[in-house]
Amino acid sequence: MSDVLVLVEQVDGEVKKVTLELLTLARTLGTPAAVWAGPGFTPEAKARLAEYGAEKIYVAASGDLVDHVVAPKAELLAKLVTEKSAAGVLIAATAEGKEIAWLAIKTDSGVITDAVGVGEGFVADQSIFGGGINVHSRVRKGTPIIAVRPNSTAPVPSAGAGAEEEVTVALSDAAKAARVVERVKQEKGARPELTEAAIVVSGGRGVGSAENFAVIEELADALGAAVGASRAATDAGWYPHQFQVGQTGKTVSPQLYIAAGISGAIQHRAGMQTAKTIVAINKDPEAPIFELADYGVVGDLHQVVPQLTEEIKKRK
Repeated sequence: MSDVLVLVEQVDGEVKKVTLELLTLARTLGTPAAVWAGPGFTPEAKARLAEYGAEKIYVAASGDLVDHVVAPKAELLAKLVTEKSAAGVLIAATAEGKEIAWLAIKTDSGVITDAVGVGEGFVADQSIFGGGINVHSRVRKGTPIIAVRPNSTAPVPSAGAGAEEEVTVALSDAAKAARVVERVKQEKGARPELTEAAIVVSGGRGVGSAENFAVIEELADALGAAVGASRAATDAGWYPHQFQVGQTGKTVSPQLYIAAGISGAIQHRAGMQTAKTIVAINKDPEAPIFELADYGVVGDLHQVVPQLTEEIKKRK
């Protein structure tokens, strides 16, 4: 079978969970081939990729691939698509990943973003128009380039050969036009990263203040979850914008999503409606979020959430 290229997402040599999801998905479409861009490839990383089915690992270790913005990785993938006659390319639908996906221009191919699943023949499942319509999409020209949302596929181990092959790419001047001049490492807390978390607890306008977000954080910590926020909460300055869930924020697809004090406007729904199970807590029984929720609690979040947190702690 032809290669299905999977661009590896990694931080300091540690392979991110979304890559394992994409390798699991790639196994159903062809021969999974991981693509490592930049320095830092280690035996541990190789073992991790092979554990989740990578039959081949293309390693491009040049620092130029990470010292410039986005374009070098697109050129690397475009080169591999041509040289390896790849059946398709799977990329994480992160902010950077969706930019890299425009390598489709270089390969004269179609591109699909924000897929929540990919089936036989590279038919992608998408949830569009703020979650109002589910569609099946397929690239009709060239090599399918598909950006898949994190948490859309459960990662399942299945040993692959992990055959390593070094590759090089001659970058164009255009690809090197923008250079990364500084990196600031963000301190990582105990909570999981928002877009990769299996459980997300989000607060909205109903939280009432920045100080009151403590009740949201306490529930999240009891569940081992990430914290999210609605646009109304972030615009009010109650929680940092990098935690905004919604059409103009981050898109999440966790196993469990708890929305506390969030009305459920379409802007927010667009960022979380693919969650497997949705629980809504809102004192307004007519709130639109209840139309989407699997379970709903009509009540004041400041009474409901602390009780829920306490009950979870008792059962741990």
